[in-house]
Amino acid sequence: MSDPHVPALSPATVVVAAGRPERAQGAPVNPPIVLSSTYVSQGVQQPGELLYTRMDTETWHPFEEALAALEGGEHPGVAFGSGMAAIAAVFSLVPAGGKVVLPRHAYQVTLGFADDLAARAGVEVVRVDVADTDQVVAALDGASLLLVESPTNPMLEVADLPALLAAARERGVLSAVDNTFATPLGQQPLAHGADVVVHSVTKYLAGHSDVVLGAAVARTAELTATLRSYRTLHGSIPGPFEVWLALRGLRTLALRVERAQANAAELARRLADHPDVVEVRHPSLPTDPGHERASRLMTGYGSILGVRPRGGAPGADAVVGAVRLWVPATSLGGVESSLERRRRFATESLTVPEDLLRLSVGIEDVEDLWRDLDRALDRALRAPAG
Repeated sequence: MSDPHVPALSPATVVVAAGRPERAQGAPVNPPIVLSSTYVSQGVQQPGELLYTRMDTETWHPFEEALAALEGGEHPGVAFGSGMAAIAAVFSLVPAGGKVVLPRHAYQVTLGFADDLAARAGVEVVRVDVADTDQVVAALDGASLLLVESPTNPMLEVADLPALLAAARERGVLSAVDNTFATPLGQQPLAHGADVVVHSVTKYLAGHSDVVLGAAVARTAELTATLRSYRTLHGSIPGPFEVWLALRGLRTLALRVERAQANAAELARRLADHPDVVEVRHPSLPTDPGHERASRLMTGYGSILGVRPRGGAPGADAVVGAVRLWVPATSLGGVESSLERRRRFATESLTVPEDLLRLSVGIEDVEDLWRDLDRALDRALRAPAG
């Protein structure tokens, strides 16, 4: 790290301080963007020397160092061209004929990738309810990889990460946690024994719906090198400008998360009493007890809500069509509030209710968000036909 004191700071400070250039008279406070595909090389490449951007570029380093500091990692992270590129790198650690244990509810493309591995490489895929610790632990026997989302996408189930990661380690099972929903402000899986933490940087870390990017932080230098090698060999690299934008977005992560979670907690409370809402999902849990000072930042647990309005799937679609401030869109974690009916995708898990709306709560004024949502519910579900 550029500053050895940064990892000991509060997470709200780490997001601002980490990944900065060395202090010197006249030096910039922000790292530069280097837009070059190749580097001058007059002889045999020396260790640490840059050669070609598919292998490495200095523009990646500040973000990779900042994310590692935020996750409590001892080794720099590895930036990828997308969240799925990072997930693919983790799946590459599973041998042909191996066994993967993962949530029954998870990002649909992650589940699809696992199914593709089963078809192509004879990998056994076991889907579990991550909230059922005993069920997950029982499935770990003979496994090569445990991949966990907590909270899950889109059902928001919460895993007992310390127990699951300890069980994986006892059995020699590699473990990875997709920390996209919780963010490092909510939990640091490496502290509980995870081997790899993965992010869709597109979401909360970058935070402005203008970047597609992924990243992974590994526990060991060896595993970090393996992920970097995968990135190089498969060309899963990010553009330098995208990484620079993600680092700029990271600077406001604590403020954005704090505001979005406060909004989500208040909306969850109001929606739970709404006559046109059948169910509200929002895991209101204490923050990770192993993450000091996190309670300052957390007012609930995450800024994603699962809402089932009256009227089934048609009612849910009607609500999406009636909002004016909320953005009907996929993805999540931006400053703007968005919503979508998840089962509109044919590849979504069949155990996800047809009428489930996934709400990504942003940083707007909560009263404006509530008025728009309340009116949409009223117009879509309570207004007389015709």
